[in-house]
This record gives sequence, structure tokens and C-alpha cells, in this order.
Amino acid sequence: MLVLAVLLSLYALRGCEAYFITVDAHAEECFFEKVEIGTKLGLTFEISEGGFLDIDVKIVGPDGKVIYQGERETSGKYTFAAHLPGKYTYCFSNQMSTMTPKVVMFDMEVGDSPKTDVKAEGEETADHTKMEEMIKELTTSLTGVKHEQEYMSVRDRIHRSINESTNSRVVLWSFFEAFVLFTMTMGQVYYLKRFFEVRRVV
Repeated sequence: MLVLAVLLSLYALRGCEAYFITVDAHAEECFFEKVEIGTKLGLTFEISEGGFLDIDVKIVGPDGKVIYQGERETSGKYTFAAHLPGKYTYCFSNQMSTMTPKVVMFDMEVGDSPKTDVKAEGEETADHTKMEEMIKELTTSLTGVKHEQEYMSVRDRIHRSINESTNSRVVLWSFFEAFVLFTMTMGQVYYLKRFFEVRRVV
């Protein structure tokens, strides 16, 4: 039974993969999910590259009502239940950027559609229901672990990129300082040489 639960959980995780998209400057990218009323929905995102690592986020319901809206966010997680059946739209907007595209890693989670409760009869049905609950809990835990691993990977890449950029700037600044110091030294030597040559002539 435990093996069955693990296999079902891994199968459920296959549809819960993070996506990477590039949102150009002055552009907006939208995605949607069509669900029934009462279905749990979730959006998790993080900016991995571009500018100040920020973007505008918006979630709109099928009735055009804004469910969630955030400006210049670096990362976030928002979960809600569908209040109406239909399409729920997720939008990432880079309108505030003048020339820098942004790379966004995001994941849209869709829970199971709510089902009408039916009174179970017999021990076998009760065991089946308990097994379903265990599978759902295990799936949720594995999904959380998977998301954390993905975000840690993205953050590691961001920090590595920042460190490499900082190191490059330090090296360039060191070369610049050495060049300025060498130029000043040669200038002083040349000035002193000319000064003593003029004194000898006089």
C-alpha cells in the first residue's frame, strides 16, 4: 500500500513542474487555468534574471475581478479557492522596465475539484478514504520539497551571478588603479627629470 501511495504521489508531481519564461521590456505574459468552483489554486514565482529582479504580478478571475496584484515583486506565493467556474488568468508584467527583460520561474498549482460527500459504508470504503488522505498529504509534502529545491537552485544561480559580476568589477577596478598609479609615477619621473635638466641649463 505504501508503495502505491508513493507511486501515485510521484505521478501527481509530474504535472507540477516549474516553468521559465522571459518577459521582455514593456511586455506582459499571461497564462490561465480553467477550473470548477471551489478548486484550490496556487501561484509560486521567483525572478531569476534581469534588472533589479522585480516584476508586476496579477491574478484575475473569470468575472474580470482582480484576485491578487503585486508590484515590483521579487518572489511570492499565493493560494486561493476558485469563487467561480471558468478561466483564472495569471499575468507577469514588465511594463515598468525600459530595456531589460526578466526571466521568471513560476509554478501554477491546481488542486482536485471538490466532490460531493457520500457516506461510505463498510470497512473497505473507510480504508480507501483514509488511503486517499494519506496520498494527498504525501503529495503535498513532496511538492513542497520539490519547490524548495527549485527555488534554492535559482537563488544559488542568482547569488553566483552576482558574485561573478562583483569579482569582475573588482578585477577591472584593480587594473584601472594600477594603470593610474603607473601613469602618475611615470609623470612624476618625467617632471623631475625635466626640472633638473632645466636647472642645469640655467
